[in-house]
Order: sequence, then C-alpha cells, then structure tokens
Amino acid sequence: MAKNLIVYYSRKGENYWNGSIKNLAKGNTEIVAEFIQKAVGADIFEIETVKNYSTDYYACTEEAKSELRSQARPELKRYLDVIDQYDNIFVCGPCWWGTFPMAVFTQLEKLDFSGKKVMAVMTHEGSGLGSCERDLKRICEGATLGKGLAIHGADASKSESTIAAWAKSVVK
Repeated sequence: MAKNLIVYYSRKGENYWNGSIKNLAKGNTEIVAEFIQKAVGADIFEIETVKNYSTDYYACTEEAKSELRSQARPELKRYLDVIDQYDNIFVCGPCWWGTFPMAVFTQLEKLDFSGKKVMAVMTHEGSGLGSCERDLKRICEGATLGKGLAIHGADASKSESTIAAWAKSVVK
C-alpha cells in the first residue's frame, strides 16, 4: 500500500474571503490538508516560519510580494529532512501572488523527490493553481507530477467530498 505525506503551509487569522477580510481560527489550507489526510491516510507536516508574517492581511500580502520578488527562503521552525518512506507527496498552500508562499519552497528544496509522485493543492480566492505546478516541477526534481487541485478558500470547509474524491483518484 502506498504511503502518503501532506506538507502544508496555512494562514490563520485575517484572510481574504469572498471579497472581504475574515478572521479565521483555522486556515483554509489546513482544513484541506486534514480532508486529504482523512480520505487517503497520510502523515502530515505543517510548515511554520520562524518570523511570523504580519497579522494584518494587507501587510502580509506586501511581505509575501517582497519575498517572491527576492526569491526569499524564510527560515522555518523545523524541517522535514527525509521523505524516503513516502510514495505520494501532497504539497498544499495558499495562493500568494500566483504560487506557494516562499516558505513552502524553503522546505521543498531540502528534500529528494526522486521516484515520488507530487500533487499541488492550492487554496485561493480566484487564481486557481496559478504557477504552482510549474514551480513544483522545477523544484521537485525526479518527481512525477500528479493532477493538482485548486479549492476556493472560502469554500474549503464545504469541499470535503470534492477533496476526498480527488485525493483518492491521484494516489498510486
């Protein structure tokens, strides 16, 4: 039986939500990651930065834009060092300026994806998967990319059946 891993970054607190700002106790991407875990069984690893992003949504978007422009690699509180035991890797994050937050790339660049199947999962408020699949293909050398999934962030908590069906369809 295939062994699955979910690597995710999620933002709690102020988030853009159907055209306004809403304070979330749990981030949309975390909800989606938990639905994947429930559907296919998986170990789960949350990416957490040492330096917190601004609690103000708009200030956070500017920090994210600056990191993207400079291709920053924010320091993480802890790192996943080895993924040898996994067959399928779900990489989940919010869409920040068309791709994953730079902290996701900080983690991914430390791993050997040879022989792994990698799936992009992105929560968004209108941008879909953006360029995250192209970015994963570049960073996850040696991996096969499976079909990605974009979930409208404001609908994350209502999307369990969609997420479960997709997750079951992409694991090998």
